[in-house]
Order: sequence, then C-alpha cells, then structure tokens
Amino acid sequence: MSKLNPILDLSAYPIDDPDFRAECRNTLARTGALVLPGFMKPEAVERVKQEGLAKQHLAYYTANQHNVYLAEPDPAFGEDHPRNRKVTSSKGCITDDLIGVDSPLRIMYNAEAFRDFLGDVLAETLYEYADRLSSINLHYAGEGQELGWHFDNSSFAITLLIQKPAGGGVFEYVENMRDADRGEMNYEAVDRVLRGEFEVKQLSMEPGALVLFRGRNAIHRVTPTEGKVTRMLVVLAYNNQPNVALSETARMTFYGRL
Repeated sequence: MSKLNPILDLSAYPIDDPDFRAECRNTLARTGALVLPGFMKPEAVERVKQEGLAKQHLAYYTANQHNVYLAEPDPAFGEDHPRNRKVTSSKGCITDDLIGVDSPLRIMYNAEAFRDFLGDVLAETLYEYADRLSSINLHYAGEGQELGWHFDNSSFAITLLIQKPAGGGVFEYVENMRDADRGEMNYEAVDRVLRGEFEVKQLSMEPGALVLFRGRNAIHRVTPTEGKVTRMLVVLAYNNQPNVALSETARMTFYGRL
C-alpha cells in the first residue's frame, strides 16, 4: 500500500477494508455503475495529465462507424433498423507500451492491493493483457470527437478521468436495455434511444474519478467534446483469464500497429 499512498486517496477510499469493498460491490450491483470522486490524488492526476499532453502526438486516431451491438450487420434487417443503424465513434489513443514505468498509472495498475480491490468489487480474478498494448490506454477526445451509442462486449469497464473538456464529453447511459445472455436485444427501446426519445441517465465525474461500469446490457455513449480542451480518459483493462491478448485485427483497428 505504501506505493499507492502518494497516488490514491486511501483515507477516503480504504480499498483494503472489507466493509468498504462490500459497499462498493453493492452499489455496482444495484446501479450498474460505481463512481469514486477524487480516487486519484490531484498531484498524481496532474502528473498523468502532463504525461498525456507530452505524448499526445504519438496517439493513434480513429473514426469508425458501427452499430450499437458492435457486430457485423445483420442482413435480416434493413440499414435503418436499430440492429444495423450506424453511429460514429472517434478518438485518439496511446497504448500501454507508451506509459512510463514510473507513471502513477503503471504503479496503480500493477499494485496487488488495487487489483484485489477491483477483483473483489467485480467478483472476478483479474489479469493483465498478454500483449504489450492493451492493458493501460489513455484516450483523447478533441473538439467534436465522441463515443457513439453501444453495448460493451465485456462484462465490466474500469476508467479514470484525467482531464475534463470545456463542454460536452458527457457519459450517458440506460441500464438494463437488453439481456445479452438471453438474446433479447430490445430493438424498440434502442430505436427510441437512437432517436433521442428515451430518457437517459448521466454520470457526473471530475478529474481523478474512478468509474466501474457494467456496460454489457447498458447502452451508453460519450457526447461530442466541445471547446479546445481535450478530454483525457484512462482505460484500465484486465481479463478474467490469464494469457489473453487482444486479437491482431482488434489491435490494428484500435492502435494501428501490433
């Protein structure tokens, strides 16, 4: 824990305390989202932000069109059907191999106490990615860039906000929108979301906030960034099995290299 003390606010968030872990686990189970404001200390956030600004020119930028199910189009439905309707996602990303060995992100990600805390809250045993690009990613969203509506393929996502934009960049979601395990895709409600006719929730977060989110059955997006301040968000990616690597196709799509 001594390595984490300069990085995380362990007085507000005693990650080794069983009662605190149970509280976090219950919140995540009840709402599908857990937001811990100020989880990373301001000094550590600033260090990560400066590293991100210094390395932003190394980011790989993508702009993709996809459907909300992140799947190949289904010819059984028309192009305008919610199963196939296209939305846009655009962002930049620097990969794990570009994150410094002394970065607060690296120290936090590798710390056994932090990984145990996450695993307990998520009820998973967590392992880093076997490839050298995927474990820690720092994402950039400049003006007009966004993350389109979608469902995650994985059962959980762990993120940390580093820099908030001047406007936009709002995380919006609707929980329990589908039941992927039962194959219930809820096209009618998804159509209403895509048309802007469905009441959505927002997650409010400031720099330093750790967010755990269950996005497999919750449709969600990040609205376009407004203004000249780039939104910076860290994705801390783990697997529930050892020796798993992101596929070469996925790495080329997201990172532009292997």
